[in-house]
Amino acid sequence: MATVELRFSALPEHVRTARLVAAAVARRAGVDEAVLDEVRLAVGEACSRAVGLHQSSGIAAPVHVSLIEEEKQFSIEVGDEAPGSVPGGAASDAASGGPDAEAEEDEMGLAVISGLVDDVEVVAGEHGGLIRMRWPTTPPAAALT
Repeated sequence: MATVELRFSALPEHVRTARLVAAAVARRAGVDEAVLDEVRLAVGEACSRAVGLHQSSGIAAPVHVSLIEEEKQFSIEVGDEAPGSVPGGAASDAASGGPDAEAEEDEMGLAVISGLVDDVEVVAGEHGGLIRMRWPTTPPAAALT
């Protein structure tokens, strides 16, 4: 199992880099070429969501991304440190100037990710949240012959 880990400051300009790295590692892991745009878009949404949660909560910690290559699947985990960062959780209840708009935007981002990725899991707790996305891989053509 090979893993690539990224940590970046919660700034929107770093999301593009995370998208590019995710697509390159997914390609190398054997994710189908036709799915790479979905990988890029899903990672962009998940990273943008994490950046937004960090910025709105005043969290200085970096956003973390793990790209995990396993035997028959490729996984990406995007983590934030915002407490209760799932729609309907503590972050959307009572907070800072416009929780309804923030919760709506958050739900929209998660809906986009769910539409792009068949196997997605969203977890949250008091120490942060994690979006785990998985795609099947195919072995390299050289290994088949």
